[in-house]
Amino acid sequence: MDRDLLVHLPVILAIAHRGGFAAAAASLGMSPSAASHSVRLVEERIGVPLFARTTRSVALTEAGRVLVEGTGPALQDIAERLERIRAVKGRTTGLLRINAPSIAPPMVLTDIVCRMARDFPDVRVEIAIDNAIADIVAEGFDAGIRLGEMIAEDMVAVRLTSPFRAIIVAAPSYLAVHGRPETIAELPQHNCIAFRRIRAGGLYAWELRENGRDVTIESRGSVIVNDALYARDLALAGIGLAYLFEPLVRADLAAGRLAVVLPQAAIEEPGLFLYFPRRAALAPKLRAFIDTAKTVANVALRARRSPIGR
Repeated sequence: MDRDLLVHLPVILAIAHRGGFAAAAASLGMSPSAASHSVRLVEERIGVPLFARTTRSVALTEAGRVLVEGTGPALQDIAERLERIRAVKGRTTGLLRINAPSIAPPMVLTDIVCRMARDFPDVRVEIAIDNAIADIVAEGFDAGIRLGEMIAEDMVAVRLTSPFRAIIVAAPSYLAVHGRPETIAELPQHNCIAFRRIRAGGLYAWELRENGRDVTIESRGSVIVNDALYARDLALAGIGLAYLFEPLVRADLAAGRLAVVLPQAAIEEPGLFLYFPRRAALAPKLRAFIDTAKTVANVALRARRSPIGR
């Protein structure tokens, strides 16, 4: 074994996971030139290129893919064992990478991160906001956050929120000018803010309930977005109707800035969940995040049930 190469393998893995030298170097606390030097050294020693580089992209070659697939799990195992040893001595440390959609921070994620910063200051939590469905293992994340229905069966899931409704909302200013639809059939006559699926590419069809059965309608309007939080902003501005999860607009509804349209057509979503591979939970940094998430979720649930929280 060429032991001199071992110190450079984490750089190779970081570049593969981050998709570029600059991002990988930043995550490792080194310069892009140092990261490039590590790659060049490994490539020279083994005699084959590991990355196909252009001015705009970096991709693994076949040899690079074999190297990453072969060494990645072993290096991850070593890192986790070292973290467990440190945890035994009373310190939970490491970089924890979480992939989450933009709806997660206002619903629950910000509260978890704040508590983590207080209780586990030696754990660095990196949040990657991603509204597409990510492969958290392939992309180097420790865990992800998604709606329960979107999580693969081989993942462990921990509930973060209660189930919530997906509702149609509009600003009073919009309803005053355009009227309030009374049936689902009237929705195509209104300016419905559309949502584009990032990876699938198509427009999301609004899922509704009518006479006890599930129905979908194509959302057509003057604006298409790929972020639910921006759809909320547009609804507040009186642009049109928006299809949103109720917790995102609960304060707006209470203050009268938005109103629910067709409440009888709302469907219930299972809620947000933290998910991760079963083995990953052995890492103390993720275990700390899981326990913190459970604490925050329980506090929020109790607040919703109490008379003051209603």
